[in-house]
Parts: sequence; structure tokens; C-alpha cells
Amino acid sequence: MNDRYDPGYGGDQYELVGYDEYGQPVYRQVQTQQTQQQAYDPYTQQGQQHQQGYGYDPYGTAGQQSPPAYDYGTGPQQPAPTHGYDPYASVPHQGGPHDPYGQTAAADGTGRQPRVAEQTAQQTAHIPQQAGPAEDEQAPDREYHTEQFAFVEEPDDNSEDVIDWLKFTENRTERREEARRRARSRVIALVVVLALAAVGGVGYLWYAGKLPGLSSDDSKTGTATAAGAQKRDVIVVHLHDTKGGGTSTALLVDNTTTKRGTTVLLPNSLVLTSDDGTTTTLAKSVEDDGSDGTRDALDTVLGTDIQGTWRLDTPYLQNLVDLVGNIDVDTDADVPDPAAKKKGEAPLVSKGRDQTLSGKMAVAYATYRAPGEAQNAQLERFGQVMQGVLRKMSSDPQAATTTIQTLAQILDPSLTDKDLGSFLAGLSDLAKGGDYRTDLLPVQSDGTLSAQASAGVVKNVLGGTAKSPDKDAAVSVSVQNATGVEDNTEKARVVLLNGGFTFLEGGTAGARATSEVVYGDAADKANATEVAKTLGLPAGSVTKGRLSGSADVSVILGQDYKPSSD
Repeated sequence: MNDRYDPGYGGDQYELVGYDEYGQPVYRQVQTQQTQQQAYDPYTQQGQQHQQGYGYDPYGTAGQQSPPAYDYGTGPQQPAPTHGYDPYASVPHQGGPHDPYGQTAAADGTGRQPRVAEQTAQQTAHIPQQAGPAEDEQAPDREYHTEQFAFVEEPDDNSEDVIDWLKFTENRTERREEARRRARSRVIALVVVLALAAVGGVGYLWYAGKLPGLSSDDSKTGTATAAGAQKRDVIVVHLHDTKGGGTSTALLVDNTTTKRGTTVLLPNSLVLTSDDGTTTTLAKSVEDDGSDGTRDALDTVLGTDIQGTWRLDTPYLQNLVDLVGNIDVDTDADVPDPAAKKKGEAPLVSKGRDQTLSGKMAVAYATYRAPGEAQNAQLERFGQVMQGVLRKMSSDPQAATTTIQTLAQILDPSLTDKDLGSFLAGLSDLAKGGDYRTDLLPVQSDGTLSAQASAGVVKNVLGGTAKSPDKDAAVSVSVQNATGVEDNTEKARVVLLNGGFTFLEGGTAGARATSEVVYGDAADKANATEVAKTLGLPAGSVTKGRLSGSADVSVILGQDYKPSSD
């Protein structure tokens, strides 16, 4: 690239020497052979006037006194050429010098200008393509405005948008991070809750004895330590057979802590102790002492807190089954129809699974006892009927109460229709959900509770402590009246109690002439002899035999018995 510039006038050329502070090129004149003979000095004329004509004067100073010249190494000074090109002389000058930027400095006393001004003038004077502004030459100074400079930064509406966008982006990032932190916190909390729920569920299943692989005995053992702290609602039910005679007793238990229900069957041979210190069987207590006395005696023996007594005669049981819409029971025996006139007729209840029983059929099955069967067999059938009724009973307390009110039976004053209906509704819900069972209270042959009963049903199911009468405290004597005189039983009871014996009611039998005193073990022979003496019976009446009850000595009073009060 050629850095020389030829304007085309007089053969003069200019050489590019750099750029000024505004980025414009700066040139300097390169002398030709003609001008080399005469050095060019635009500022110094050695006190001479330039010749008028077409001489080259870049600053338009012809005819004026020029300031002293300074030599910067361009060679000897020569007069200005007669023909030249003025790139800034875009406006004709009339009688005055041309100053393209209005910065002509006043000469000092020596007629010289500062060196800085000279250098600036020399650089800016040789820019051929940039024309100086046409301004008033009389103005001493130039007025500048900020809008003329590119580096002045003006406020823009877009700048606020950019700031708002940056803030929005930053806030959105922070919100995303906060959302992630919250999501992690929720996940952690959910995991903790699920873990606690799993542990609590397993603990509850273990506590309630529902874990797979655990037998009923294991579950009872596992819950025995906490059985006393559980809350239970207990009601005793006495079924009275108004046609065949006899009673059947069961406890309905609602464990509100473990959410389990149980029917506890109580054998009639269970020995109870009354308030006056006498002992009797459960069957005799129900017949003689009624609801209040029997309930208190059961609380004493079992260590429970029974809230009420429900006397359910067989006609009311029949109506109850019909009201709930029949029941389904797995029967274990064929039950003949009590109203059958001939033998060999079809049974009223057939043996088999899922037998649908009406009210009449349910009563017949609940009270049936085959010849030679123990009373416990009939008691278990009664328990099946009760559980079948609970499964068909409404789980709504109001509906269950309406069912009880429809029976129109007279309840114990301590148990209202509403209380009984709400209680049965709760048990119905447990029976429908499979959280209901029936247990038989183990009773020994003497009527006392066995160790199994104390550790199992009494403690775990009822939450009580067995307190059977102490056999060593007094000799128990069962008395059956066969004299034909009803009052003789009471007179014999008073005599035995005064003699230090424990009296057990043995019921009545057909009249017989002689009395009999029976003992089972040889160790009880002396006790039997003492009992006969206390009652005023002859020594020959004492004999060894088999005892059917739980008493140490069994007495059958005959017509030869003469009460001491006579």
C-alpha cells in the first residue's frame, strides 16, 4: 500500500505519519525536487511578505506577519510555493487568516507561539480529507457540547429492562433452588413418616398378636405384661332356658385398646364367694342371687369390672335372631325338634358348615346338650350363636339401639337400651372385621380356676387376677336337698357355716329316706365324719364314693335329717 498522497496540484505529495486522537490520518508534505531547493516553512517568513498570487498557504496566512519558524528536521527553509492546495479553505477568506478550529493563539511579546500549539497546528493542518468547520473567525473560543462525544453514555430505557431481566433471572434461580430444598425436605419427612408408620404397624401387630407365624399362645404371652393397662368394656350375659331350665353365662368383652372383641364362656361349675363368706356355684348364684350378687361375685373371682348384666331369656334370643335376619353357624350336632311328636323325625338343626338358623333353630342349638355331654359342650354352642348374632347386628349404634328397643325386654337398671345398643354395635364391627373370638374359661373339677386360666384368659383377655376360694381355708361341702322340705337347705347352710365349713349349693332331688355323706379321697374321711356330726346325721351315713362337683364332701339330705332348730 502506498502511504503517499498526491492531491494533484503542483505535484506536491503528502506522507502518512500517524493518526490523531480522533482516529483521523495525519500527513506531512514530502518535498519534490522543486521544493527541496526552497525549504517550506509555513510559520516563518523571516520578516518578509509572501508574494500575492496562487502560492500554497495551508493556513491562509498570505499577506500577514508569520510567527518565527521552528525547524523540526525537515531541512532548510524555503519560500512557500506559488501554487498550492488548501484542503480546508472551503470558504473564501477576505482579508484575514483561516483558522479551521478557531484556536489561533495570540502572539506573545516575542511574536512566537507555544511549541504545543505549533505541533497541534502542524498535525491538523495536513489532513486533506477533513474540512474544518466554518465558524465565525472573530470567536475567541469554541463552545463544546456533551452530545458531540461518543464516550458520553446517555440513559436508555432498555437499560432498565436489562436490570429487571437480570433481577428476574436471579430471583427465578433462587426460587428454583428453594423449591428443590423444599422438595428434598418433603421427601425426607415422608420417608421418616413411612418408617415410623411401618415400625408402629409392626409393633401394633405384635402387640395385638396378629403377626404371621405367632400362635395364639405366643400372642397371649407377648401381651401379658401390658394387659392390665388396657381399657375394656365388659357385660355379663345370662341365657335362661324358660322351657328346659338351666342357665348359660358368658362375658362380652370389648378391648378398646387393642380393638379386639371376645366372648368368654363361664362354666356353671365355677365356684363363687358371696358377700357373707359362703361359697356357691355360678349356676346357683344366677338362680338365687340374681344379677347384682352374681356380678359382684364374678368381679371378686376374676378381678374384673363388669359394667352391666344382660338377662337374655330364650324367647328374646329367638326374637333377636329373627330381627337381625337369621344367622350362619357351623353346627357340630344334629338337634332334634323339641316340638316333635314322634322319634326319628328330621332334626330341627342339621350338622354342617354355614348352616342358616332362624330364631327358633338358634335357641334349640344354643340350649342343646346331648345325653352324657358335659355342660361345656352346650356352653360352646351358646357362644357360637352369640357370635353369629353379633356378625348380623348393625354396626351403627343408633340402628343397634333400635333393635334392642324392639325386643321390648326389661333390662337391668344399670344397663339402658342405648348403652347396650352402642356396646353391641362396637362388637359387631369387630366381629365383621375378623377381630373377634370365643374363649372358654378353664375351670378345674373342684370349680376353681386353673393356672392356665389365670395366665391366659383371666389376665390377658379380662385383665384381671384370679382369686378362687382357698381350699385350705375351709372344707367345702356341697348340699343337695332330698327331704322334700325346701327350707331344710337354708337350715343346713347355717349349721355348716357356723361349724367352719364352706357351703356349696347342690340343688334339690327327689325325696329319699336316708341321708348320705360322700368323700372322694381317704384324706377327706375325717372331714366327712365331722360334717355328718355337725348336721346331726348318723356315722353310718359316711361313705367313700365319686364326687360330681368341686366340693371336698358331698351331702344328700334325706328325710331322716332333723334340723337342729326343731
